[in-house]
Amino acid sequence: MRHVTKVFTDLVRVETRLYNAVNARLRTEHGLGLGQFELLEIIDRVPRCRVLDIAGELAITVGAVSKAVDRLVAAGWCRRAAHPHDRRSSTLHLTPEGERQLAASRPVIENELASLTAALTPDDLTRTASALATLRTALESGSHGQPS
Repeated sequence: MRHVTKVFTDLVRVETRLYNAVNARLRTEHGLGLGQFELLEIIDRVPRCRVLDIAGELAITVGAVSKAVDRLVAAGWCRRAAHPHDRRSSTLHLTPEGERQLAASRPVIENELASLTAALTPDDLTRTASALATLRTALESGSHGQPS
């Protein structure tokens, strides 16, 4: 196996295990999954957030995001509003309950991730973060990893 293939395999396995552990704790403590948390976080952070904004950030299809947002709306965690400049689009906004879910979930995620990454020294974690940020920027500057 080539060196870069091994790095890729390790990266995928680490991501899967981190995601599953954080997802399980979040579901147990707050009744929402990590994917739902990510959507709430993006909606909170992006002004006049649209489904298209989330799809671009997560590199998933508009259809998948639209269905996920429908579930957030049904749960009472966000609402759609008419876009002020584009009648074909809507903006997404957290409801007060969505804001509460997001605020309560953030420390759970931070604590779980801190615990799961405790095997790394702070310097190792900083170097890993830097390398991943560089790779992510390179991939996002092109069409790599975008949904088909």
